[in-house]
Amino acid sequence: MPDPSAPGDGPDAADVPVPAIERLFRDEYGRCVAVLVGTFGDIDIAEEAVQEAFTTALDRWPDAGVPPAPAGWIITTARNRAVDRLRREASRGNRHAQAGLLTAPGEPAEEGPVQDDRLRLMFTCCHPALSTAAQVALTLRLLGGLTTVELARAFLVPEPTMAQRLVRAKAKIREARIPYRVPADSDLPERVRSVLAVVYLVFNEGYAAGSGDRLVREDLCAEAVRLGRLLVELMPDEPEAVGLLALMLLTESRRPARSGPKGALVPLDEQDRGVWDRGLIAEGQDLVRQCLRRGRPGPYQIQAAVNAVHSDAAVAADTDWQQVLRLYDQLLAVAPGPVVALNRAVAVAEVAGPGQALALLDELELDGYYVFHAVRADLLRRLGRVAEAATAYEAAAALTDNRAEQDFLRHRRDALPQGDRSLSR
Repeated sequence: MPDPSAPGDGPDAADVPVPAIERLFRDEYGRCVAVLVGTFGDIDIAEEAVQEAFTTALDRWPDAGVPPAPAGWIITTARNRAVDRLRREASRGNRHAQAGLLTAPGEPAEEGPVQDDRLRLMFTCCHPALSTAAQVALTLRLLGGLTTVELARAFLVPEPTMAQRLVRAKAKIREARIPYRVPADSDLPERVRSVLAVVYLVFNEGYAAGSGDRLVREDLCAEAVRLGRLLVELMPDEPEAVGLLALMLLTESRRPARSGPKGALVPLDEQDRGVWDRGLIAEGQDLVRQCLRRGRPGPYQIQAAVNAVHSDAAVAADTDWQQVLRLYDQLLAVAPGPVVALNRAVAVAEVAGPGQALALLDELELDGYYVFHAVRADLLRRLGRVAEAATAYEAAAALTDNRAEQDFLRHRRDALPQGDRSLSR
């Protein structure tokens, strides 16, 4: 049998660009880690082995070419690295390493697990022994492949704080011997809230990437939708799982219109609705109707209903903003919070005018959130307060690391009337 860690001679056998390997990392990191956790029962061993495998790929593939099944190559190489490490440590009397070797199968890991390893890993990370913040952060790290920097930005905490949170969460799983499995039906309700939050945050990071040149990370959007479908299949009677899937499908339906030919951001009211995905809209709206018939509204279902209203409008001017505002009133009652209040203020601006909406924003404490400043800038622009609007646009641009969003916000700033804007420079 040939050495499975040797590079293959696939069709891309020359000058493999590093971004292609980085894209594979984004696409497959979560699955590779999940398979290795299932094999060895240890998150740290799995993560380290997968990272070593990708480092080896970066070293070999640019010269030797991409193997025919790159994800399988990564999984097999990572498994071999993990086994080598455990053998070295077991020879020194490390009982943990000896136990890991006992759980490792004798044959190489298959590329496609029989059952869904990512779903099992998700429920492992969302065990009630962990805090909610740790559950979400760890799952995003392991399944979404988000870096510590990206997680820190998503949670609005310093990077060292996030790093410690991840270390403590993994240690808790190891020390408490939290099992790697989908829990029994009786245990599902207490775990579902965190699991849904994880899927939602993965989708959000994909739909509005927190950093980089790309506005959207299609890999994360696809993974979140896939996991959402699995959760609905697993828990068909959980209305919030259905609501989350509907929310993601309706939002994803707009992605083809959300960026221009050169990747520029196109806001909702300027999008070409003719290129929205009508199939996803029909599926999402059908799920919203299912939720309405159940009569057990929750945050994801209400947000899905908001997006269903938007999808009903053939052009932006046809949007039923009164209905959107009523839904945000309901959402604010069910899940109060400053971000919900910010979104409600956008609807208020369309119904009652920018002045009333701006007064609502002035009551919110979201100074570190770039969307807050972007919304505020738009309201100030509509009120003719040009200098303040320019300052707010710049504040918003400074708080996002996504190049497309920065370009959009600064373009809006530069398009303001050329009056006295000295205060904003």
